[in-house]
Amino acid sequence: MKKRVVITGLGVVSPNGVGLPKFTEAIKNGRLGIRFFPELRELNFSCHLGAMPTISEEKKREYLSELQLRNFNSSGILYGIIAGMDAFKDAKLESAKNEEDPLWDLGIIFGSGTSGVDKFREAIYKIDDKNVRRLGSNSVAQTMTSGVSAYLGGLIGAGNMVTANSSACATGTEALLMGYEHIANGKATYMLCGSTSDHGPYIWGGFDAMKVTTYKYNDSPEKVAGPMSADASGFAPGSGAGAYVLESLESAQKRGATIYAEVLGGSVNNGGQRGEGSMTAPNGVAIQKCIKDALKNANISASEIDYINGHLTATSKDPDEIMNWSEALNRKGEDFPYINSLKGMVGHCLAASGSIEIVSSVLQLYEGFIFPNVNCENLHPKITASVSQEKISTKLLKTSLQTIAKASFGFGDVNACIIFKKI
Repeated sequence: MKKRVVITGLGVVSPNGVGLPKFTEAIKNGRLGIRFFPELRELNFSCHLGAMPTISEEKKREYLSELQLRNFNSSGILYGIIAGMDAFKDAKLESAKNEEDPLWDLGIIFGSGTSGVDKFREAIYKIDDKNVRRLGSNSVAQTMTSGVSAYLGGLIGAGNMVTANSSACATGTEALLMGYEHIANGKATYMLCGSTSDHGPYIWGGFDAMKVTTYKYNDSPEKVAGPMSADASGFAPGSGAGAYVLESLESAQKRGATIYAEVLGGSVNNGGQRGEGSMTAPNGVAIQKCIKDALKNANISASEIDYINGHLTATSKDPDEIMNWSEALNRKGEDFPYINSLKGMVGHCLAASGSIEIVSSVLQLYEGFIFPNVNCENLHPKITASVSQEKISTKLLKTSLQTIAKASFGFGDVNACIIFKKI
């Protein structure tokens, strides 16, 4: 029999707040982390806006030693370390001491997308093709996809599975489901999961070339139209990290841990880039199947969903996503659940989007509120055909949530959906 799985620790490094207290306050107040980047204008990007966390030198030294920080130049790994260690601390767990055995019952699944670009560019910039061997002794650790999970594993002394996943925008959501299965099947006592993403021109440039980033609000970042808005012209690219500690309900209750939410189950699938699906566009049939399969796996009915944290990106695909939710749940109008998107505040944090948004979802469930949809007063007409205005509130709502859904839909036509319940 599978174990019941709960979340007992959270950590977040977001463009609008680093750490749970600042992040919670920010999302309650609809505070944006999106700002103007002069270098993007100088590089002739169409979008001059972006979103990245603010990390001081003092903050770095709370997590890494001077030796570890020497020649360290990977913002994605740094964000993941901070979010991961904060979640670990929030769960009131302790690292293994150097003279002790590893923590055999603790594992890590921490994903990333394009990793260590700035570090790799720095290393390459210093050499030519005849001196490749001079890349530097720390270039591998800071550019490999599993870099963040490896750093966290060493800091904590994790002795169970320590690995990384990479599924574009669905990375963080997929990581949680992988950790959930590991706990549910009794393969570990604790799993630290999450995802992270770098920032900067070499990460954001490809999205600008694809014309999926916003271009209308370069002079007014505080007014950039959010997801589901009729005025949306694309997303502001972002970065950061989110993390969560999973363990069995029995374990959490035994040690008196804070229980933020129960993970009822979920689903991951792929649209196969068939039908309307492609490398960059989702297959609606697969999205609906993913949602329905998540409900089935969680053993709940569609009518029990009180709230949805959408993937919703402020692009032309937002109405399609709403339609897919409506079809999968067989709910519309006043019967449609409350829905919002964090991307209106922090932009699209790419591989970190799922994990940061999961933290925001769980906080809403735990504390009983729904954060506002920022700059979304003018709803897209195709969306209002499926959802009533009150379900897409632009104001902070205080409400008692019981069962919620979070989904992420990534490049490669990959889909992930999780169902959480209040304990």
